[in-house]
Order: sequence, then structure tokens, then C-alpha cells
Amino acid sequence: MNKREVGERFEERACAYMTERGFVVLERNFRCRQGEIDVIGEEEGYLVFAEVKYRASGVSGNPAEAVTAAKQRKICRVADYYRCLRGIGDGQAVRYDVVAIDGTGEEERIVWHKNAFDHIYEGRRHKWR
Repeated sequence: MNKREVGERFEERACAYMTERGFVVLERNFRCRQGEIDVIGEEEGYLVFAEVKYRASGVSGNPAEAVTAAKQRKICRVADYYRCLRGIGDGQAVRYDVVAIDGTGEEERIVWHKNAFDHIYEGRRHKWR
């Protein structure tokens, strides 16, 4: 199984886990020039952008720790583009979640980190003459 197939498999697991808990999946693997968001959905009035991270063992660290500040900025840029593309206004509450899947088989553990990070606003850079 290649890396993409493994990712798809665990995104399926994450979606099933979230759906069982009342989450409504709107889209998976939304891609644009700025990047990708694994899962977009709704829960409790929030538009949720979720990143799914998997680690087979703790050797590589906690999967949630792999969502670095740079990855968070990228997710926020993609989320802004998604909202603009879909005509979703600023009045819509937005949340950024991380679903961390650790281990395999019987030892698999899923932790859903709701509101894992805040939106990162990217200011425009101006050249002053």
C-alpha cells in the first residue's frame, strides 16, 4: 500500500469516527493551489476544517504534533479560499480540528482535537516607496 492509500484509509477511519459523534462530512480532500484540507464538515453550528494525522507507533511522535505552525498557516489559507469559493461569509463560525490516529489494529487510538488551533491571519505585504 502506498502513502496516499494509507492516508485515504485513515481519513476514512477518521470520518467514520467523527460521523458517529454527530459530525456531518461536506467534503474530503479539498484541493486548490494553496494546498489541501483532509475533511470539511459541520458540527454544532461550526464549519470545521479537519486535518487527519496517522502514526503507526509513537516512535515518530504524537500524530497531532505533526500539524506544525507552517501546516496550520497552509490550512487557514485553503480554508479562506474554500469559504470565498463557496460564498461563506464572515458570520459563519469556523473551527480547526486535528484527528490523530495512533497505532494499528487492536491498539489503534483515535483522538479528536476540537478547536486544535486558531485561525492564522495572513496580512498583505506592502512595498513602500
